[in-house]
Amino acid sequence: MRSTHKSRALTQHVAALGACTRCQLGPGIRPIISRANNPRAMLVGQAPGKVETEGGKPFSGRAGRTLFRWLACAGIDETSARETIYIAAMTRCYPGPHPSGRGDRVPSRQERDRCADWLDAELRIIRPKLLIPVGRLAIENFLPARPLSELIGTSHLIDHAGGRSVVIPLPHPSGASSWIHQNDNRLLVERALSLIAAELRTLTS
Repeated sequence: MRSTHKSRALTQHVAALGACTRCQLGPGIRPIISRANNPRAMLVGQAPGKVETEGGKPFSGRAGRTLFRWLACAGIDETSARETIYIAAMTRCYPGPHPSGRGDRVPSRQERDRCADWLDAELRIIRPKLLIPVGRLAIENFLPARPLSELIGTSHLIDHAGGRSVVIPLPHPSGASSWIHQNDNRLLVERALSLIAAELRTLTS
């Protein structure tokens, strides 16, 4: 798809997504959308948090600060990342707090199914060369269900609704996740960021 056609199709898609009310989660809870206009890469998270609902911008809370700090290590600052990487998610609305009071509720299977065609449409429009799934829910949408220690720091070539992409997963950057602090997992994240940096260089060269 030519860049002008892609930009037009993505603008129409984002407008439709922003008006979606399928899940009817409550007043003021609306889909969070990416503002990248002509991306060649996609980042797919789990679901927006409460902070994102208040500001309307994906990954704008504490987890986002960690994520963009990681991406800076891969050579791309937050402003550039938001402009050139389309930020999607398995579901696009804040699902509410976790019953335990720690973190956010994981979107239900029904909610994920209702949202799935938005992601498929984005894959077809953008046809990303690079896919970065963040967190187990997003990772298992593209890769086999295996321990994170076997997936983080690795690169995979996969086929999907929009064609073929290099997939480089990252763990969830939320403070509620303890995986990053276990064993040598930080080294795996560093390896993943090196792989992402190399792929980003090929997109801009």
